[in-house]
Amino acid sequence: MYIPRKLDIAEILNQKSLFLFGPRQTGKSSLIKETLGNTKIYDLLDSQIYLELNQNPKRLEQEHQKNEKIIVIDEIQKLPSLLDEVHRMIENFGVHFLLTGSSARKLCRGGVNLLGGRARSRNLHPFIYQELLDRFSLEKAINYGLIPSIYFSDAPDEDLKAYAGDYLKEEIAAEGLTRNVPAFSRFLQVAASCNGQILNYAKIANDAQVPSSTVQEYFHILRDTLIAYDVPAWKKSIKRKPLSTSKIYFFDTGVVRHLQNRSVIQAKSPEFGEAFEAYIAHELKTFVDYRQKGELCYWRSKSGFEVDFILSDQIAIEVKGKSVVSERDLAGLKALKEEGLIKSYYVVSLETRRRTVDGIKILPWKDFLDLLWNGGLF
Repeated sequence: MYIPRKLDIAEILNQKSLFLFGPRQTGKSSLIKETLGNTKIYDLLDSQIYLELNQNPKRLEQEHQKNEKIIVIDEIQKLPSLLDEVHRMIENFGVHFLLTGSSARKLCRGGVNLLGGRARSRNLHPFIYQELLDRFSLEKAINYGLIPSIYFSDAPDEDLKAYAGDYLKEEIAAEGLTRNVPAFSRFLQVAASCNGQILNYAKIANDAQVPSSTVQEYFHILRDTLIAYDVPAWKKSIKRKPLSTSKIYFFDTGVVRHLQNRSVIQAKSPEFGEAFEAYIAHELKTFVDYRQKGELCYWRSKSGFEVDFILSDQIAIEVKGKSVVSERDLAGLKALKEEGLIKSYYVVSLETRRRTVDGIKILPWKDFLDLLWNGGLF
C-alpha cells in the first residue's frame, strides 16, 4: 500500500533537474515509482550498471531515447564523476535528471560538478501526520518513529536495531567516512542523548572518549548523511540578548529512542515531553524543506527564557507534551512577545480544545499541524 507524500517531485522535474536526498528507507524508491511510472532508472547499487557507467559514462547518451524527458540515477554519490555527463546531457538534450542518494557528503566535499544551478535540491523525510492521517498514531510515532518500513512493521524494535546496524555498516564503514567505526558507534549513542539540546562538543567528547575535533567531524558526518540536522539560534531579539549556539535533532524519533536504549516511552513522563518536542521539530523541518519556507530556529535568552521554535521569522512555537498548559508554560513566549518582532505565538499541546491567553494561541497538536500544512499559519 502506497502512502502519497507531500513532496511533489513531478512539479519540480517539469521545471528543472533535481537532487533528491534522504536517509535510507525514507521512501525515495516508492515515491519515484508512484510519481514517475516507467521512467528509466539507473540504480548504481546494481554492480553491473555501476561498472558499465564507471567504465563508459557516455552510455547515458548512447542509451538515451529522443522521447525521454526525465532520467533517474539512484545513489548518485556512488559515482560522482557521472555528473559531468549529466551536465552535458542537460545542456545538449534538455533532459531533466532526478539524482537520488542517501548521502550528499561525497558530492558536497569531493569538488565534483554540482550542475551549477541547473538542478534543485530536496530532502525526503520520514512520514508526517498529514500523509498518514487516520493511520497516524502519536504513541507509535514517538516510540518507533516514522520511517515507512518501520512504522508499518510487525516487529519495529527489531527493525530499528537492524536499521542502526545497517547505517553503521553501509553508510559509515562502506563509504569510508571514518576509519574507527567502534568509536563512531560510541559517539552515536552519546549524540542521541543530546537530541534537542544545545551542542556542547567538549562534554560529548568526554562522554564518547574521543577528541573534541573528532566529535565535530562526526557531527558533520551525521549532518551530511541526513541523520541529524541543526536548528540554529534565532539572534534578532534586542531587549534580551540571545544565545548563538545551535541545537541538534536526529531525523527520526524511533531511531533516537533505540540509540538511547530507552524502553517504551509512556505518556506524561519527562521522556514523552522530550520526544513530543522532537516529533514536532520533525514536522516543522519537513515543512520548511518541502515548501521552501524560510528557516527553522529556536530562541533562548542569556537570562534563561526560551522558545522551542521560530518559523520563518514570523511564528513562535512552544511545544508542551501535556494535557493542561499552565501560565508558567507561557513565560518564554511572553518574554519574546515583548520584543514585538514576531507575528504569531502558539503553544502546541495535548489539550483537546483551542484557547487563547494574552494573544498566545494554545492548540491541540493536530489542529496546529492542520494549520501548518494547509496554509493557516501564514
